[in-house]
Amino acid sequence: MTEQRAHNGFTLPAIGFGTYRLNGKSGAAAVTEAVRSGYRLLDSAFRYENEGAVGRGLRDSGADRGSIVFTSKLPGRHHEYDAALCTIEESVYRSGLDAIDLYLIHWPNPLTDLYVGAWRALIEARERGLVRQIGVSNFLPEHLDRLERETGVLPVVNQIELHPYFPQLDAVEYHRERGIITEAWSPVGRGNDLAEQPVIAEIARAHGITPIQAILAWHVARGVVPLPKSADPERQRENLAAADVVLSADEVDAISALGRPDGRLKDQDPAVYEEF
Repeated sequence: MTEQRAHNGFTLPAIGFGTYRLNGKSGAAAVTEAVRSGYRLLDSAFRYENEGAVGRGLRDSGADRGSIVFTSKLPGRHHEYDAALCTIEESVYRSGLDAIDLYLIHWPNPLTDLYVGAWRALIEARERGLVRQIGVSNFLPEHLDRLERETGVLPVVNQIELHPYFPQLDAVEYHRERGIITEAWSPVGRGNDLAEQPVIAEIARAHGITPIQAILAWHVARGVVPLPKSADPERQRENLAAADVVLSADEVDAISALGRPDGRLKDQDPAVYEEF
């Protein structure tokens, strides 16, 4: 399984585990199963209201704490510096863990324009030991450049919408050049027909895998860390096994060619979208 490495040496496994809508007792159980199946990257968020369930699932798994990267994210309504620090503290308390391994700003909210202050709060939280690594989600190159220009600190991760209908070719290359790990949310789409695309079905048959595994293998081949979500133990293991599937360059290009100008799932353009 190929690891992805950031500019500061921080590494992430090839495939992580998404937890959106995995809440309460059943959510915790799904996380426990995922960790026991071999996942070492868990993706949560303050706005998912499941930091507690994910933390409990991690503790119940019996896994070595140092082997797991627990992620959470700062919501847009708490970008102001003091509010951001308080929210990060709350995230740690909710999780029941000693610290959060990776903390991200969920969206830049450029119209509100408080994301640089929020980033300064993440830097402070890292210095205080509340979090170990800091990054962002849904940031555009101009947002990333501004963070580095104004604070001197470059994120280790940018988690963005990325799937075959929206392959984000330029963003992935930009991140690679800067040593920023690209994570993919909704990596297999959400409620669309990606798995039924003939090119994906053909590649899956050629490798003796499922279409979903073919899509996840496409991410891995591009150096992108996908975050698939499933509460089903068998599907969890199938998703993770995709990290060991090796696609040819032609197969990767064929899947990337499915990209569409209007490929976003909900037209959430980070240049104007505001999330609170």
